[in-house]
Formats: sequence, C-alpha cells, structure tokens
Amino acid sequence: MRKITFALCLLVALAAKAQTNLQVLYDLGKGRDYLTTTVEMFKPDKWGSSYLFVDMYYNGGSDHHPSLAYTEISRCLKFWNAPFSAHIEYNGGLLSVGSSYLPINNAYLAGVEYGWHDKTFAKTLSLQLLYKTIEGKNTNSFQITGVWNLNYFNKKLTVSGFADFWREDNLNFTNGNNEAITPTNTKFVFISEPQFWYNPTSHLSLGGEVQVASNFSTVNGLKISPKIGAKWNF
Repeated sequence: MRKITFALCLLVALAAKAQTNLQVLYDLGKGRDYLTTTVEMFKPDKWGSSYLFVDMYYNGGSDHHPSLAYTEISRCLKFWNAPFSAHIEYNGGLLSVGSSYLPINNAYLAGVEYGWHDKTFAKTLSLQLLYKTIEGKNTNSFQITGVWNLNYFNKKLTVSGFADFWREDNLNFTNGNNEAITPTNTKFVFISEPQFWYNPTSHLSLGGEVQVASNFSTVNGLKISPKIGAKWNF
C-alpha cells in the first residue's frame, strides 16, 4: 500500500505542469459499492501529445485496500500539418486475488489517430484505429477508440469520455447482475465511460460517469455501472 501510494504521489508531482486531474468516484453499480480513483494527465507539445492515466479500485478485504491497479500510456506523434497523427499505446496492470496479485495481460497498440477541435479548443474529438497485441491471448487483434471532451456555458459544464471496441478472447463467469452463469466464451469487448461534470471553479468539478460495458472483465453481456464523485484539476 505504501509503495502504491508513493508511486501515485510521484506521478502527480511529475505531471504537475501538464493538464492533470485527480478523480475520486463512488461506484453505485450492483455489488460494486466502493471508491475508485483516477490520476489522468494530458500534455501536448510541438511533436504531438502524451497521455496517461492510473486507475485504482479500493474494494480489497474489510479495510478496502487497493484490489486493482491499471494504467494506460499513449503517445501521439505529429510534426506535420494534417489532422492525422501516429499513435502508440501500452495498457497493463495488477489484480488482487486473495493474498496474491495477478498481472492484467500487457497490451501494445499502434495505429493512426484523427483529431478535431473547434477554434478555442473548448470541444475536441478523436478517433483511433489501432492494431493490438495482447500478451498470452490475442497476438493479432484490433481496437477502435473514440474520445471526446466538450465544454459548454463558458466551461461550466463538461461532457467527456471514451468508447473502446476491440477483439479479445474471454471466458466470462457472471452476468450484468453479478450472478454466476455457465462459463461463456466471447470474442469482442466494448466499454464506454461518458462523464458529466459541473465546474463551479477552474479546479473543482462535481458529477460522475456511467460505465457501459459488454463482455468486459469476465462479465457476459451488458453491464451498466453509474458513479458519482469529484474531480480536482491541477
């Protein structure tokens, strides 16, 4: 726990000069009444942009210690005058099972990203078409990703989020109501997390997100998990 906390603080310190935020959300989904935190960073530069986030789930044991840590790191390379950029990405993490930690399969992605923004950058959209390799599972796969960040009413309201669709062989053991089912094989995964934030100040945001997923994380079929919380923009 101390090592994880230190790493999280170090990440915040290193990213302080970028567009960085810390989200604390309470999961209202059935059987998921626990906190999650996300540290998110985005930093554009003359060569493109860098993006990363770290998710932590706090539902381990009676003391609610972290049970899952997941990270995504991506880099867009663009030094030409066009809306397209090259995109590379890494995903991975750890999952707590009893007293042991199991790895979440490393995934490596590469492809092309199309970006759009309005004149003031208050509204941005991107679409990514990516080749994907998942270690130990799917050597040749793909992922389609959409990301949006839309600000309204002089940035008092923000609608943001992402949607991912990819090819992955999974064996699912529960349904969307956390009920055990006959193990079922699936080949495609979808997840989207639209967020809605009211911004009373430039630093503080109040709101939450709704996770909509299909065949994700050993769950067969559709599962919807709403979350409420706050975000601090550094």
